[in-house]
Amino acid sequence: MTAARTARQPTRIGWREIVGLPGLDIPSLHAKIDTGARTSALNAVIIREFERDGTKWVEFDVTFTEDRHVQRCSAPVADRREIRNTSGIPQLRYVIETSLTLGSRRWQIELSLADREPMKFDLILGRTALRNRRICVDPGRSFLSGLPVHPTPDIIRSA
Repeated sequence: MTAARTARQPTRIGWREIVGLPGLDIPSLHAKIDTGARTSALNAVIIREFERDGTKWVEFDVTFTEDRHVQRCSAPVADRREIRNTSGIPQLRYVIETSLTLGSRRWQIELSLADREPMKFDLILGRTALRNRRICVDPGRSFLSGLPVHPTPDIIRSA
């Protein structure tokens, strides 16, 4: 197979993956890949809107189902829109933009903030986050991308 042909091959991922959200200081969390969902959703509770330098921001808690620890996060508000929940009922949700790390790949995505406490996954990765990324979801496999690869800061060596 030629290098050009290999470069065009889509990245295969499973129906669940471990991803990172470095823009929120979340190095890893379990995500369900849900091509039936348009918008991605992060488990967030105690959401509080505030203003910083004339811009609307939200502060929220993310509770991780793996070990039940809670992390306080904040991000600028990108939008506020009605999004249908898993039962098909529209909910008005905050939407933020942040970076996603999947394996060694990183790009910006939109995340709606929703109380997903009763759900098994802290993050639903919807189809708009995957669109135009040359990704193929294998519904019979899991964790194909490996752990998220985060860039390491330059190490300064003293003489």
